[in-house]
Amino acid sequence: MPGRKNVAIDAARTGRRAAAVHRAFLLGLFALTLGLFRLPAFAAAPVTVLTIDDAIGPASADYVVRGIARAARDRSQLVILKMDTPGGLDTSMRSIIKAILASPVPVASFVAPSGARAASAGTYILYASHIAAMAPGTNLGAATPVQLGAPMQPAPDGKNDERDNKSGKPASPDDATTSPMTHKQVNDAAAYIRGLAQLRSRNMEWAERAVRQAVSLPADEALQMHVVDLVAADVPALMARLDGKRIQVAGTDRLLQTRDAPIIDLAPDWRSKFLSTITNPGIALLLMTIGIYGLLFEFMSPGFGVPGVVGAICLLLALYALQLLPVNYAGLALILLGLSFMVAEAFLPSFGIIGLGGVAAFVAGALMLIDTELPGFGIPLALIAAIAVLSVLVIGSIVGIALKTRRRALVGGPNDLIGDIAEVVDDTPDDAWARLRGETWRVVSKTPLHRKQKVRVVARKGLALEVVPVGNQAQGEQAC
Repeated sequence: MPGRKNVAIDAARTGRRAAAVHRAFLLGLFALTLGLFRLPAFAAAPVTVLTIDDAIGPASADYVVRGIARAARDRSQLVILKMDTPGGLDTSMRSIIKAILASPVPVASFVAPSGARAASAGTYILYASHIAAMAPGTNLGAATPVQLGAPMQPAPDGKNDERDNKSGKPASPDDATTSPMTHKQVNDAAAYIRGLAQLRSRNMEWAERAVRQAVSLPADEALQMHVVDLVAADVPALMARLDGKRIQVAGTDRLLQTRDAPIIDLAPDWRSKFLSTITNPGIALLLMTIGIYGLLFEFMSPGFGVPGVVGAICLLLALYALQLLPVNYAGLALILLGLSFMVAEAFLPSFGIIGLGGVAAFVAGALMLIDTELPGFGIPLALIAAIAVLSVLVIGSIVGIALKTRRRALVGGPNDLIGDIAEVVDDTPDDAWARLRGETWRVVSKTPLHRKQKVRVVARKGLALEVVPVGNQAQGEQAC
């Protein structure tokens, strides 16, 4: 009996142990399943990377504004804006800055790779960003707004007012030789960048010097002077440096967890590439020229269709591009006047005078079309010269055709057949017929005619030709 009791006790203990192991296994499986389901919730949010590697214009602004909006929709924790730019248009720069200031996602402007720069407009964007970073070997600054329209007027002594006559250094915008418009532009830009520096707690004094004195800084000095927040070699190094950093965005603290975060590289799409292409001043000028010439050829040969369709499309694209660019309307008016003169040359007998005047007006207008000296927004002189030479060749061809037409003998009319040689094909007594220029004419003659005889036309009487035999000396004819 005692042995049976011990066996029962052992069996009970074994059952309890098995039940405990089973419960532990189920709890572990449940915890593992719950962890797997909860893992995505704790995964790091992605980081969106945008890239600007050219002058800042309408295409760049459209790309960055839409990229920041896309990052917000993708729930990115950070937008990294890689920059290598010589500057750009003020309106495009302000569009980008407005998008950064209103962004629900923190933006880190990163001047990279080594050798890149964030000059002029790039400096303002760097100051407006939540995080300002640079790669080694990069620089920023030279944020003085460029004079628009006509160049600065010379100083009273005839020397360039951009240089101080004694020191040889760039003259201050506050110099008395600068124009009131320059004062307004510089003061407005200085106030703007000081406001951005105050917003992001960065070096305001140096920012104002960058505007008023066009100074620049390399990456290491910018870090020491608290112009930028950090220096990193590349995007992964920047993300590692930013991991665990807290950023104020729209009044709330954001903790960045960027060390192993996935990267979304948003390259410019077809819309940005298309906009960048047509807003190139040279391409816009070329599109406008093609549009005018296409419409000209359609008017000269109506019904063909292709020149008119291509010309209308190119002209509309050019007008859209010029709407986005800082256009000097005097230059645009000269270009349109010049193209109108060149078109008029095809219809008016001026023998090149109007056309050459149109070429001169076109070249003058093209030189002053874009109302800025910013790099990347000028029209290449080679393109202007090529279009001018092509226009001169077209006008020369039109004048040559007009001169040849003027010297050409009269074709057609009642007297066109006089002097031609015909061959008699029928010599019936009542009517004689001769073949002339592939046609059969009734002919009359004072002398008898016979088949295959050569005759010369001397007059036309209605539908009949008066002829004489070739070689008839009595009629004063010479053999042909």
